[in-house]
Parts: sequence; structure tokens; C-alpha cells
Amino acid sequence: MLTEMAHIGSDVCEMQLNGVSEMMDLLQIDVETDVVEDRAGREAAPFSRNVLRKQRHWERQLAAKKSKRKEEKQRRKLNREQESGSREISRLAGQLRRLYGSNKKAIRPFHLLLTDLREDSRLYRECLRMNAGFLNYMMDITEESCLDLFSPETVVYLTPDAEEALETVDADKVYVLGGLVDESIQKKLSFSRARELSVHTARLPIDEYMVKKNNAKNFHSKILAVNQVFDILLTFCKTGSWTEALQAWFPQGKGYVVAPEFSLPLSVPPSQT
Repeated sequence: MLTEMAHIGSDVCEMQLNGVSEMMDLLQIDVETDVVEDRAGREAAPFSRNVLRKQRHWERQLAAKKSKRKEEKQRRKLNREQESGSREISRLAGQLRRLYGSNKKAIRPFHLLLTDLREDSRLYRECLRMNAGFLNYMMDITEESCLDLFSPETVVYLTPDAEEALETVDADKVYVLGGLVDESIQKKLSFSRARELSVHTARLPIDEYMVKKNNAKNFHSKILAVNQVFDILLTFCKTGSWTEALQAWFPQGKGYVVAPEFSLPLSVPPSQT
């Protein structure tokens, strides 16, 4: 009986032990689940902060890249403008060299003055760099304006936008050629400058002696470089003929030709027979 009781007790104990074991298993599972959930809760906040921190860092990097691209775009634009301005200054310096060469060879040269030309200007430095012997040119160079040297009544500012055509060149007048290059895209710049100075304006008689010529690009322009205007004036003073001056020096690429009624006959070489 004792044995049976012992056996029963043993079974009971085993059942009890098994029950405890199962309870412990359940308890262990519960404990581990609570620990995981509690740990997840504790780690959730740092994890969220890390995500937010990484997101903000990414947003800052993205904004920095956009800002850098914008800055680089602006820098390239400024560089292009500076390069374009440098090329125009170089062209103008070259035009002055050709203008001086034409005047030097003329039988009746003009008295040349370069006004508003400061020694610290880019044009002055470019003239020194490109034009050998520039400081020994037979012309006056001054920082003063034309109105500092001459009365407004004697000044004629040549501009393609003037209403009045130049009929003749008066020895008692001072003719101003604005320092513009023919590639300039600024409209009426020389005319606006003349208005600021309140001086008389005139244009070359292109409309009176020339007509548009058909061309593939349908391009027509009356804007000339300073040396081209100068050569036309120099030839007119020599020949007294606008037709001859314009026909000799007006660039063909500008899309204009001397009107047929004013065209000069081409000289025919003598027969070799």
C-alpha cells in the first residue's frame, strides 16, 4: 500500500513536477516575451531617433548638392559673361590697332583722341598687351570725356540709330565713334550714350546709298566696328564719294550692297592682245 501510495505519490509528484515544469515553461515563455517586448520598447525610441537623424542628414546632403549645383551654374554663367566681355575687349583693342594703321597710311589723316580711357581699365591693359608700341601711337590718350575737351555744339556722335544721315565731314566738328564691337547685342547703346551727353547725332548714309541683299540667312545689319566706320569716313574725305567709301569698306557679310543706281563701274584690265 505504501508502495502504491508511493507510486501514486510518485505519479502525483511527477505530475506535480511536470505541472511545475510546464508552468515554468509557460512562465519562461512569458518572461522572455515580456523581456523582448520591453527591450523592443526601450530600443524603439533610439531606433526612431536614428532614422530621423539619418533622414535629416540625407535631406541636408540633398540641399547642399542642390545649392552646389545652383552655385556652379551661376559660376559658369559669370565665367561665360567674363569670357565674352574679355573677347569683346580684345576685339576692340584689335579694331583700334587697325584704325590707327589706316590713319597712319592716310594722305590726310585725322587727329585721333582716345577719351575716357583710364590706365586701370581692362581696355587700356588689353591695348598694351595686343598693340606693340601702343604708348607711342600718334594719338592723344586721356581719361577725360569728349565734353571735357570740346563744346557740345561741335560734337557729332555717330550712331546707326540716329535719324539724320551724315552728309559731309566738317573740319570744324568733332566726330565721336563709340567703342563698340559689331557683335554687341545691346541695342541703341551708342545712341543712348549720345542722349546722355546731349550732343548731336548722325549716322552713315547707308539707307540713302545701299539696299538689302538677299542671302541664305536673311541677315542684315548696319552695326559696324569702329575701324570699319573710320575707313568709310577716311575714304569719303579722300574721294568725296559716299558710294565709293561704302562700296569699298562696308562688309559684304552685313547683307547690304550699294544700290544699282549708285554702283561704280568695275575697272576692266586692258586687253593683252
